[in-house]
Amino acid sequence: MFFGGFLIFIALMLAIDLGLFSKGDKPVSLKMATIMSAIWVLFSLGFYWLLRHYGFELHNIHDLDHLQEIITKHHHDIKIIPGDLAASLEVYNKNLGLEYLTGYVVEYALSVDNIFVMVLLFTSFGIPERYYHKVLVWGILGAIIMRFLFIFLGATLIAKFGWILYVFGAFLVFTGVKMFINRNQEEEVDPQNHPVVKFASRYFKVTPKLDGGHFFHVENGVKYMTPLFLVLLVIEFTDLIFAVDSIPAIFSVTKDAYVVFFSNIFAILGLRSMFFLLVNIIHKFQYLKVGLAFLLVFIGLKMLLHHWLAEVGFTTTHSLIVIVGILALSIIASLVFPKKAEPAD
Repeated sequence: MFFGGFLIFIALMLAIDLGLFSKGDKPVSLKMATIMSAIWVLFSLGFYWLLRHYGFELHNIHDLDHLQEIITKHHHDIKIIPGDLAASLEVYNKNLGLEYLTGYVVEYALSVDNIFVMVLLFTSFGIPERYYHKVLVWGILGAIIMRFLFIFLGATLIAKFGWILYVFGAFLVFTGVKMFINRNQEEEVDPQNHPVVKFASRYFKVTPKLDGGHFFHVENGVKYMTPLFLVLLVIEFTDLIFAVDSIPAIFSVTKDAYVVFFSNIFAILGLRSMFFLLVNIIHKFQYLKVGLAFLLVFIGLKMLLHHWLAEVGFTTTHSLIVIVGILALSIIASLVFPKKAEPAD
């Protein structure tokens, strides 16, 4: 019921978004983006409060034996208080809420890198600003479905093959180092030669012309994909690639697939409004990619060294402090040492 209620809430919010905010294909204003960003952050914090006080209902825990079983299954770094169910549940709820909050911050931070790519894609495909919102809403719907499959598949693999955490950790370290090395490279997108566009052009009819806000265009009885649908496919493909980084990153914080899903989905739902909030100023945060690179390396090392870190008393609280510290330093550095304007030709 807990998980089902969450899915109903997500479906309702997406329906409201599509029904109330997608009519007219108008550009999203900075004011609306700010309001929606604040609303999603409040929803996310409200869900933290829910887990903090009623997290035990997620797995229907009502006795100490079941609580210990869940703690062992999901590798929570906590201990129950013998003979005191209420106090043990309080410890469990506090830890569950903290794991969710840390995972949410990690995913929200990594989502910023999505914004860099989305801006590039919309520009490369020549999509007018008034259609951004429609593409992003449908893109987020697809991302939720893919994340659901990825997360619970990942949880199954971790449960059966514990050593896969080391593979995830090594991959994240590699990705972080690669991101740091390529931090100053200009990213480019060639719409005609993109693998997704080539695949779509090979098996479907494609037109280079936009037809208002429609994903498909009918001409002489033949249905064609418009550039609006092509960019949606490319965004879904890009999110699939990003999920390979972000989902293992959250599994470094918690092994509970439900908590991973909750933190992932709230961050994704807030991504759309954050896009419109940051689209015109994202270039000012020149050190943000450096921060994200260090963040991935830290998370990867945490997965590789998790047994040793547990022995020295490194907890989820410490992880949250390090993660917030890395992000804060990268943002402050970007503001204190702004990028110099390039001289005009």
